Amino acid sequence: MNPGKLFAASCVALVTTSMVFSIRGDIADALRADFRINAEQFGVALTPAFWGFTLSAIFGGSLVDFFGMRRLLLLSAFGYIAAVLAIFLAPRPAAEVTPYYSDMGFRVLWSAMLMLGLSQGLVEGVINPLCATMYPKEKTHKLNVLHAWWPGGLIIGGLAAFAITKIMGLDASGAGGQATFGWQLKLGLIMIPAVIYAVMIWKESFPQTERVAAGISTGDMFKECLKPMFILWWVCMWMTASTELGPDQWVPSLITSSTGMQGILILVYTAGIMFVLRFFGGRLAHALSPLGLLTISAVLSGLGLFGLSGISTAAGAFGAATLYGVGKTFFWPLMLGVTSERFPKSGALGLAIMGGTGNLAVAFILPIMGGWYDKFGAAATFRYVAVLPVILTVIFAALYFYYKARGGYKAVELGKAAAR
Repeated sequence: MNPGKLFAASCVALVTTSMVFSIRGDIADALRADFRINAEQFGVALTPAFWGFTLSAIFGGSLVDFFGMRRLLLLSAFGYIAAVLAIFLAPRPAAEVTPYYSDMGFRVLWSAMLMLGLSQGLVEGVINPLCATMYPKEKTHKLNVLHAWWPGGLIIGGLAAFAITKIMGLDASGAGGQATFGWQLKLGLIMIPAVIYAVMIWKESFPQTERVAAGISTGDMFKECLKPMFILWWVCMWMTASTELGPDQWVPSLITSSTGMQGILILVYTAGIMFVLRFFGGRLAHALSPLGLLTISAVLSGLGLFGLSGISTAAGAFGAATLYGVGKTFFWPLMLGVTSERFPKSGALGLAIMGGTGNLAVAFILPIMGGWYDKFGAAATFRYVAVLPVILTVIFAALYFYYKARGGYKAVELGKAAAR
């Protein structure tokens, strides 16, 4: 086993996952135009991506000990490639179809989004327990570094999409048929890292998960996931994921319509903030306490979302996006890190439940945001979502003082889990 190579392959797999996210956000308007659907209908088309992510993350994560990490990760790479090709080949209607879901092109688009989600979930279901297994003494730090490549992929995908837009003149009026070729070219970029990480792991051996190596039974793994504190943490994951990932799909459209600048640049900018903070600031979590850092994150992300709801200038957009970008940075890796540290007996299943739940939350929030977007506009949409980090601030602060009263936050070692 080569931990360094496996960790690097995990980073590339996560880059692929997030490139899907940024490129899909950039080409949203072009896809809507080609498939003759509105924002709410596009939100419906995106929903299976997050349902698929959830199902494969949970089931893939719970079965990773039986089918093997390597097989599941290879399957995800093939899924990415197949989904992109399906969208390329999907028939596009010549006019709006009523009801929209009866159109074959929409059905293919919906199915391809599901396949993308299934692939993303398999990546999440494998790389998190793999990272926790290879680095048992520094789980939170390594998970922060690993998940730095989520914004890293957003940056790569966003800048590549922006470059194609400028080179092909897709932001000019009357782009015509160029727009279709443009979004296909952007979407095709996703296949490159998928091929790379498949080649990297093709002949590599993978370790047993930490839970299996420690002799924890499957029954004990399931029992750990039913504990009240785990369930509370699970509820929080719904809100942190909705706060982080829901608005991101609409940021490019919001910024473009509100300020006239290319909104994808703001997505790249916030991704840059996240990459730097996650990659170099991962050890802050235990210096400040994970729950203390989560409380600060909730406050900043709430302020950022409220700020984005009222922007009218590029300067205002960057200011609000800075608060939002810093605020949402540590949500995902800390939620996974705390799960792995406080509930180690939950093993790959616990991490899979958290990762899957995060994307299930986005599956719910996206069509809701799309409906708000159509009815009330982008500003109101972001203002409504900003309520979630307000709730999170209260919960995380209460948990911070709860653990402080019990001697402070501490990671639980598998050998001592029974004494908790």
